[in-house]
Amino acid sequence: MNSSLQRWLRRLETRSPEARIELGLDRVRSVLERLPGGLPGCPVITVAGTNGKGSVVAMMESIARAAGLRTLAYSSPHLLDFRERIRSNGEWVEAGDLVAALDEVEDQRGRTELTYFEHVTLAALSLAARVRPDLLLLEVGLGGRLDAVNAVDADVAVITSIGLDHVDWLGPTRLSIGREKAGIARPGRPLIVGERRLPRGLLEVLRASRARLWLAGRDFRWRAEQGGGLRVSWGEQSISLPRPALAGPWQMANAACAVTALRQLPANSGPDEPHFAQGLENVALPGRLQRVSTRPEVWLDVAHNGAAARALARGLGPAAGRSTAVFGLLAGKDVRAIGRALDRCFDRWLVAPLGGDRDRSGESLAQSLRDIPVAGRVEAVESVPAALKQALQDSAPDDRVVVFGSFRTVAAAWPELHQPHGR
Repeated sequence: MNSSLQRWLRRLETRSPEARIELGLDRVRSVLERLPGGLPGCPVITVAGTNGKGSVVAMMESIARAAGLRTLAYSSPHLLDFRERIRSNGEWVEAGDLVAALDEVEDQRGRTELTYFEHVTLAALSLAARVRPDLLLLEVGLGGRLDAVNAVDADVAVITSIGLDHVDWLGPTRLSIGREKAGIARPGRPLIVGERRLPRGLLEVLRASRARLWLAGRDFRWRAEQGGGLRVSWGEQSISLPRPALAGPWQMANAACAVTALRQLPANSGPDEPHFAQGLENVALPGRLQRVSTRPEVWLDVAHNGAAARALARGLGPAAGRSTAVFGLLAGKDVRAIGRALDRCFDRWLVAPLGGDRDRSGESLAQSLRDIPVAGRVEAVESVPAALKQALQDSAPDDRVVVFGSFRTVAAAWPELHQPHGR
């Protein structure tokens, strides 16, 4: 990574650690008004949701690029490299351009204090003003209503799913969480909701937003087709598409949300059916039920809450041989919900700390799993790389190893998978 960018990231982390959260829009809006160039003037699609946000953004980006549209996509967190967060036409933005954007935000913020996420979000918007894309895609960091990306009025808003996560910030119920996510909607503009099981009372909240609602199961539907395809329908209209290249049955729902959102773009400016197909076939996103090795199978997944763990259990299915979990989880996450969802999936759990300011010790995590109790044997290991190395050494060719629990868990395992001695 560029040394100037590394210095900038260290500076941001020192001034405001990435884990620090201060919800609110006043700071971001005040600095955004001072940035030269303003907003790019193109359609903006903002995506919120407990799970699936990154996948939907990646699918829309891939489809739009297939249609020849110039895109700028902003997602978080990154997996291996900070530059993953801001992509122009599907490619990481050059480090020098990122530094210039971070500098510009610093110059314009004056005495306004910004969190790490706010500063980076504003840098992404500064870059959008420079490159003038045809489509700007924004992924919410946390919640929606008070998230930094909501300083920009979305032309189309998407809520992928509503589950229990970040309850300290968003409230203890799916209704409270859904209400926060609904804050990205704008009156008279489309709001696509992929969650089919709405918590009681949320429909009234959505209607009160005065957005044009597109509700899964009511206004759009999807189903698997024989031969592996996907059919998405809107009333009497429907199209047949290939399944997205991202693994997991839940990606069909994400694809339906992505396609429905892009169909809301102004006529003659958005993708059409061939572009939908090409984009779904070509989409890529590391760490989402990603198989990186065979014999033994090694899977990576960033699942870090109960809903994502239940999806992971469905996506994995039965193993031919023994199955080992390499598991690390940040403090504050619901280990009981995750453990219960994956209780019967693993013969052994190797759990490890992740380090950093939200670390949870391996032994503490191991004891929480034993207290559930999960069916497999639970062992605390000193680190994720050590746990993965041990799992690979102990695995037969027909066995399976699954690395999951956090973006940090997958990132920590990555170097071990790419060692010359790895299988």
